[in-house]
Amino acid sequence: MLKLYIGNKNYSSWSMRPWVLLKQSGIPFEEVMVRFDAFSPDSQFKQRLGPLSPAGRVPVLVDGDLVVWDTLAIAEYLAEQYPQQRLWPAATAARARARSICAEMHSGFQALRGACMMNIEASLPDIGALAWRDKPALRADVARIVEMWSELLAEHGGPMLFGAFSVADAYFAPVCMRLKTYALPVPGAISAYVERVGALPGVRGWTDGALAENDFIDFEEPYRLHR
Repeated sequence: MLKLYIGNKNYSSWSMRPWVLLKQSGIPFEEVMVRFDAFSPDSQFKQRLGPLSPAGRVPVLVDGDLVVWDTLAIAEYLAEQYPQQRLWPAATAARARARSICAEMHSGFQALRGACMMNIEASLPDIGALAWRDKPALRADVARIVEMWSELLAEHGGPMLFGAFSVADAYFAPVCMRLKTYALPVPGAISAYVERVGALPGVRGWTDGALAENDFIDFEEPYRLHR
């Protein structure tokens, strides 16, 4: 059986992506949670992951003797191994576009990530309002997301970005979490998509796990002193 190493569900946006993809697609796997304690070489987190992955980061997918790290590589591997699940859109043009927006997420949106760290359990609308007021780069990132999602939802008719659930929706699920946590202003159609993503069984499973952790990691919490 596949084994997926992840970090804390409340904080680990990168871990969320392949976990949701696997769960929502009905692909069986074993979850191994590696708690964030620190990211220094001598941390338990790094010591646990070091023998598995040279990157020393989550997520890590293990399939027998094969180790796949990096979220996008994991998604591509799963799509190859489980073609019947149609993890990417079937049409060539839509598939290319889905890969493009996932790659854009993979390397971009730094302002959103930096100002609005993923924290599913928290409700931080005041922090979101301040960041929105003071950080034009954040507003630009959200504007790009709104533009992207609006075009795709209009073109494919929803309910997901390419009609049916795909890697793209799993990839942007953590963005949906950030928009909710920080109450960032988006149009109604985008809010509705965020709610639909949140209602997916795979996403609900992740968020339920995040809420049940009852863990507080100070370096992941720049805006709070306690949970």
